[in-house]
Amino acid sequence: MTDGTKASVLDVYQRHGTTWAKLRGGKLSERSWLDRFCNHLLPGAAVLDIGCGSGVPIARELIRRGFDVTGVDATQTMLALFRNNLPGITAHLMDMRQLALGRRFAGLLAWDSFFHLSPDDQRSMFGRFQAHAEPGTVLMFTSGNVEGIAVGELEGDSLYHSSLGPDEYRALLDAAGFEVITHVMNDPSCGQRTIWLTRQRD
Repeated sequence: MTDGTKASVLDVYQRHGTTWAKLRGGKLSERSWLDRFCNHLLPGAAVLDIGCGSGVPIARELIRRGFDVTGVDATQTMLALFRNNLPGITAHLMDMRQLALGRRFAGLLAWDSFFHLSPDDQRSMFGRFQAHAEPGTVLMFTSGNVEGIAVGELEGDSLYHSSLGPDEYRALLDAAGFEVITHVMNDPSCGQRTIWLTRQRD
């Protein structure tokens, strides 16, 4: 994905973010995966939600469980929704491709966000994940199930997605110091998502 295509993805969420949030709703279909993620965290641990969107339902649930959540999103629309839904919770307006918060987190989450990046931008993200991780940090993200590009739709506008192949993700994770805990493709219990749960080596 070129910068222009990335800009168009952000433009779609900027213009249709409120509609997306209504369609997304508050149902936590990811509960079983969030349970697995949280089981690797100490009580009150700091979690970075990368591409946090409106904060509902995932960030809200993490906060309910007592974690110290920081959100990052690249559109004003989504940040406004996040701050309205979760007042007082730290959230930054930032493109994840420039992620540089100068601190490390016990949990990194890129749920239904990372896959909007181009293949090259996804490859570059693993260094950014590593820069925000400490020994034992848990990283969970969703991807496609095969290498390629898919174009979805939101309110009549095209919405870009891409994925690397599983072997390349494993190699990139290993190079950035992450070991795979669990990888499930097309999980029928979670909307057919493909999920990676990983941990930074000690």
